[in-house]
Amino acid sequence: MDRTPQMTVLSADVWREMARSHRERAARHTGPARRRKDCGIPHPIEDFLFQYYPFPLSLLEHWQPGTGVALEWPEGSALPEEMTFHSRHYVRDSGIISAEPGLMTEKERGRISWIRDLLAATASRPPFFSCHGLHEWAMVHGGAVVRHEKVTSLRLPQAEIDAFVESRPICCSHHDAFRFFAPGARAFNRLQPSLETRLQNEQPGCVHANMDLYKWCAKVMPWAGSELLLDCFELAMDLRELDMRASPYDLATWGLDPVRIETSEGRREYEGEQKRLSFQAMQLRSRLIGKIDLTLELAAGHAATVA
Repeated sequence: MDRTPQMTVLSADVWREMARSHRERAARHTGPARRRKDCGIPHPIEDFLFQYYPFPLSLLEHWQPGTGVALEWPEGSALPEEMTFHSRHYVRDSGIISAEPGLMTEKERGRISWIRDLLAATASRPPFFSCHGLHEWAMVHGGAVVRHEKVTSLRLPQAEIDAFVESRPICCSHHDAFRFFAPGARAFNRLQPSLETRLQNEQPGCVHANMDLYKWCAKVMPWAGSELLLDCFELAMDLRELDMRASPYDLATWGLDPVRIETSEGRREYEGEQKRLSFQAMQLRSRLIGKIDLTLELAAGHAATVA
């Protein structure tokens, strides 16, 4: 197996401690989620990520080192039961375990290349910070469909929500948010983003585009590595909290005060939080692009060696 200068080799003691620490960190999210599911008590913020992004809880829990990191493990010794290094992506050779990008199928390489293009296109644009989270309001405009009514109620009368939506410019650039707009609110949006125009529309100030870093990182597993995956997940959790606090929903039951974007003070508060979180997203996006670039480079090198 080819050892490139880009490979970091971790001793068994080091990587097993990293894996243990990761499982503890992940369990702070997955443990309560399992308990809520068992009790039938949904959470409007924390459970949303597990429903909107339907990845198994085990994806967060099972530690993966990521591309460019090799693990020492005695030749012939069985791995601990909690370690899941699937043979479809990993190789073992001379006491070393590593994720091998050369094992990717052409379809898998195409998928992560497309993700890389989307991330790079998003990063190339200036951030827009004046949307003020109006997408959640536009989704309940008219009151025909209130997406989260089984979990929580609205904090304002429907007439006030509708009047606010109709009084403000809406600038939603994210297809997956826009597609949930109420029919009567779609025409208020300055953009009409679609699945086909994501590469042209997504921008780094968008709360939903930054939440999606968790989705894209999950789709790049195991190459992205579990540390980056959990970093993206925790950022998505913070973004979703801002998203819902700025919405017309009442979160008092969960001890969360609203960001009242229907006021100028609330819009300033929202914009400040949006900027802070988008800066974190910028760093994570850069790390994910770097992981994809390394993975594709190693995959190409493997293909050239085989040829």
